[in-house]
Amino acid sequence: MPAISCSAPGKVILCGEHAVVYQKPAIAIPVFEGSTKCSIVAKPTAPHDETMIIAPNIALKCQLRCLVENHPIRTAVNLVLQKLSLDHLPVCEIRIQSTLPTAAGLGSSASTSVALIRALSTFLGRSLSDEEVNSLAFEIEKIHHGTPSGIDNTVITYAKTLFFIKARASEFILPGEPLTLVIADTGIKGSTSKAVADVKLGFNTEPEKFGMLINQIGELVYSSKDFLINGDLRSLGNNLTKNHELLREMGVSCDKLDLLVDDALSHGALGAKLSGGGQGGIMIALVESDQAESVASALRSKGAVNTIITHVPAKGQTG
Repeated sequence: MPAISCSAPGKVILCGEHAVVYQKPAIAIPVFEGSTKCSIVAKPTAPHDETMIIAPNIALKCQLRCLVENHPIRTAVNLVLQKLSLDHLPVCEIRIQSTLPTAAGLGSSASTSVALIRALSTFLGRSLSDEEVNSLAFEIEKIHHGTPSGIDNTVITYAKTLFFIKARASEFILPGEPLTLVIADTGIKGSTSKAVADVKLGFNTEPEKFGMLINQIGELVYSSKDFLINGDLRSLGNNLTKNHELLREMGVSCDKLDLLVDDALSHGALGAKLSGGGQGGIMIALVESDQAESVASALRSKGAVNTIITHVPAKGQTG
């Protein structure tokens, strides 16, 4: 039997992170320059209950049964089996390979979950719908992040630019002009669950201050949606920079993120901000397409451990 393979992209939050947990909107974009691939090969002659999991990116190589009960990979297998009303997984080898750094804000956990769920369901004879994949991936995101908004698994499942409000129907939008983003990795591992918990603590301690910051971010996202759809990239860029300033006031930035944001702006970026949980991870810079390489080079010279240039086609264009 040939291998079953499925892949899923990464993602960046264009604007609205953290506020999205409090029912405010956010905009997310799939990133196809980084992805996760899951391949499954049947092993019909292998001993019973010896399914092997191989995931080099997280230094994992062990039998499925050796994973703790609430391990995200084991949970994904169990959720798919339950969804398909099956009581066991035929013996196989599951290999997960990703070009997305972990704990960086690029959606590596959701990307892994989506790729794994799709590969498992296909291997078991019934490919799940996007809605079903998204629902299961969200359950796994809870293991990773505690109280996720659901934005990561949604944008990665559907692989479209997303205007998102928690617990509401997803809205997919198309830019009026093509976007070029430079993504720079600080090399500092961030924890989304910790960052979300820190913002919650701040909100509980200083409700007036944090409530104002969350509301201001929400207003920025609504206007950013309009700028994005209308192709007003300069105004969109200004909003991204303002969004970073508000996130910094929340305490979810760090010195290196601030340094890279300032450097991107000084080299001509239209706007720049941290993206994702913060406290490390990645920042993004909205740039003119012909400036992307020079901005990326400048960010690496300032200490970014890696840069990715991603393009988002405009309405009526193909990727």
